[in-house]
Amino acid sequence: MLKRIQKLVEHLFSTLQKVASFTSEKTPRPTPEKNKNQRRRSPQNNASNTRGSTPPKRSRDQENERPARNPQKRTNDKKQSAPKPEGRPVKPQSFEKPKLPLPALVVPPEQEGKVRFCDLNLHDEVLAGIQDLKFEYGTPVQAQVIPFFMQKNDIVGKSQTGTGKTAAFLASIFDRFIRNPEPNRKPGTCRALVLAPTRELAIQIHKDAEAIGKYTSCINYVVFGGMDHRKQMETLAHTPIDILIGTPGRLIDYMRGGQLKLSDTEILVIDEADRMLDMGFIPDVTRIVSRMKPVGTRQTLFFSATFTPEVMRLAQRWLLNPKTVEIQADHVVTDLITQKFYSVLREDKFKLLCWFLKNEPYERVLVFGNRKDFNADLCHKLQKMKIKCDLLSGDVPQEKRLKVLERFRNGQTKILVATDVAARGIHVDGISHVINYDLPVQAEDYVHRIGRTGRAGAKGTSISFVCEYGAYVIDDIEKFIGNKIVSIQPESEMLADPSA
Repeated sequence: MLKRIQKLVEHLFSTLQKVASFTSEKTPRPTPEKNKNQRRRSPQNNASNTRGSTPPKRSRDQENERPARNPQKRTNDKKQSAPKPEGRPVKPQSFEKPKLPLPALVVPPEQEGKVRFCDLNLHDEVLAGIQDLKFEYGTPVQAQVIPFFMQKNDIVGKSQTGTGKTAAFLASIFDRFIRNPEPNRKPGTCRALVLAPTRELAIQIHKDAEAIGKYTSCINYVVFGGMDHRKQMETLAHTPIDILIGTPGRLIDYMRGGQLKLSDTEILVIDEADRMLDMGFIPDVTRIVSRMKPVGTRQTLFFSATFTPEVMRLAQRWLLNPKTVEIQADHVVTDLITQKFYSVLREDKFKLLCWFLKNEPYERVLVFGNRKDFNADLCHKLQKMKIKCDLLSGDVPQEKRLKVLERFRNGQTKILVATDVAARGIHVDGISHVINYDLPVQAEDYVHRIGRTGRAGAKGTSISFVCEYGAYVIDDIEKFIGNKIVSIQPESEMLADPSA
């Protein structure tokens, strides 16, 4: 057996030797690489040499004579041989704003108990933007925040949605930057940073900043997750921003990548701090604040709808001797909103909703549900009933969310089904009805939901369905709004089969 294996091995070895010798005979001998001088020979020499012929011998004098180099040609060759790699960042366009001519400022008449914006010592460029928005008199929040800010105080503000706090801090910041310009700032920096818990709220604050700062030269920008990551990154890397608005997660991404530096930021605004706490963003906010100037060397504004012990502990960490602005409203819910509650079984809620959408006159309707999957099913069922509507939830891609909101804002879509992700982020004029298809778990969210209607002096209607599950939160809502809730039974025709 061993002899047979030995013979096989010897036979295999001899076969491999034959193959190797045959391959070496067929393979041509490699030609020596031409030297650099041969590559730069004159065209006459190149023409005289044919492929495979031996080049003529050169004299010693010819060997010492090297052809003159053409540096321009080498540069051009390099340009042609090194094309621009795909995906290379392109410097974004300049953000320089054209200076608009100021309109004539109209001074409104004095009214008892009201403060005019022109009495708050705001710069004319800011007053012009406010005037374009048809605002004449400041809200109680604005009448206190703006003077405190001008005195360079840190501010803690407790205010519900719709009290004008966004306009208060934006107008104050614009006034400061106009009076104290900082030329020749570095790209990737901002003078004021506004933190918002949701993308919708960040986008809305940016729109308000563009409107109020219309006649200023200040550059405002917004960053958020879900879309335009590369565009936002390159804009920050090449542009010094005056007011930067963003959500915590996306801001941290750019801080890590080196596109955003906050060491010279002068003003920090934390909006809806209680919402930040509920959504678990406080560790991210803490990381952002740690990259900024220490307490006492920056000015910090801290707003929250509620002053819980947790919220106040955050304020103590991030502010120094703040002024407190707390507006105690006579009613948590404005008298402009008519609240209606209907007792209905869970399986009958869709019938009741269809009846309202087919029989109740409305301009725009915001329908709130508690779960994304239920809302998607609800939107699909409405569309099957030929009721045009859109869906807004956290699962909808950001680019599509913006399109959905824009259709709702311009009136192309009259009905929007949404989760609480939109409760504090939607600022759309002309929402006549808010329908709580599901009552929220937290009483505070009820107020934020129905606060989307009854804005800017317009009347609105809130309709809530109280099913066997939602009845458990009625007591909490009653305590929070300070009113007794009376739930009525719908008429039999309101519960008719909508497909009949």
